[in-house]
Amino acid sequence: MGAGDCPSQIRVSIGSAILLGLAKGKMDAQPTTLYLLTYHKGKCVANCGFCSQARTSTSRADMLSRVTWPPFSTKHVIEELKAAVERRLIARVCVQAMNYRGVFTDLVGLVKEVRRANIPISVSCQPLTGPQIKRFSTIGVDRICIPLDLPTKGLFEQVKGTLVGAPYLWERHLVALEQALHVFGRGRVSTHLIVGLGESDKELIEIFQVLVDMGVYPSLFAFTPIPGTRMAERSQPPIQRYRKMQLAHHLMTTGLARIEQMEFDGESNLIGLGVPEDALMEVVRSGRPFMTSGCPGCNRPYFNERPGGLIYNFPRKPNMGEITRIERQIKGV
Repeated sequence: MGAGDCPSQIRVSIGSAILLGLAKGKMDAQPTTLYLLTYHKGKCVANCGFCSQARTSTSRADMLSRVTWPPFSTKHVIEELKAAVERRLIARVCVQAMNYRGVFTDLVGLVKEVRRANIPISVSCQPLTGPQIKRFSTIGVDRICIPLDLPTKGLFEQVKGTLVGAPYLWERHLVALEQALHVFGRGRVSTHLIVGLGESDKELIEIFQVLVDMGVYPSLFAFTPIPGTRMAERSQPPIQRYRKMQLAHHLMTTGLARIEQMEFDGESNLIGLGVPEDALMEVVRSGRPFMTSGCPGCNRPYFNERPGGLIYNFPRKPNMGEITRIERQIKGV
């Protein structure tokens, strides 16, 4: 394949595939972003402990988190994508990348094809070089995500860095985020953070503040155990803790509070959010903190959840009954 040529196959999240008519099935919530994943016959060269695509994982090759990603003809996907855009079924396309030799060439080719549908494009990928990031901006990408996943260098090394034989360095991720900011600007660069990988509340909230001050938007997810991964036996975070992290995240990303206002106990657990109770309840009852956080138009249905099970990130605004349950979850009752 020449530089910028489009790969013949692409993986599509099952919800996106159903939306495009490429697969059959029922959806409790329809995706508002179309999620694509670069196709590669082998595993990723990285070795993230939570990821089904990790080099040493024995998970199914078509899995990412709880979601299956079957492969399809790229040409067919682009045709159906254009039809979906014309019908105003989706607001954005997110092209996600495994890490393998030649992935940048694949990403460039895919973005060029997706751009023909005249829709906003996000790319979520491993740290790239400054010129590579600049290249994305010239071919139609309007947002980029470089996932940190962990809030500290120590945890990063243990879960997805050199201690587990991966090519990732904490410092390189931070440099890549800075380079992306230089190219795309504040508010158009994001990262991922996962709750439940051994971090304390304070560590997580400290990185929220660092990222917000940089101009990077941190998308928040709950750890999801996947059979065949190194972290398969770890439990999901307690819902009470996750709700509190969602509230802190919302207050900080909207400028309603900073870490300096928040309170922590001697074990670094969050015990005070730093805003008046009436203002906090107004935020809770809006439902917004508990919806999927990400690029505009991103709702990622059931990325952290099983249909019918406990919802960590709502793919839509919670209804009043759900908000009442959320209030109880926050209180731990």
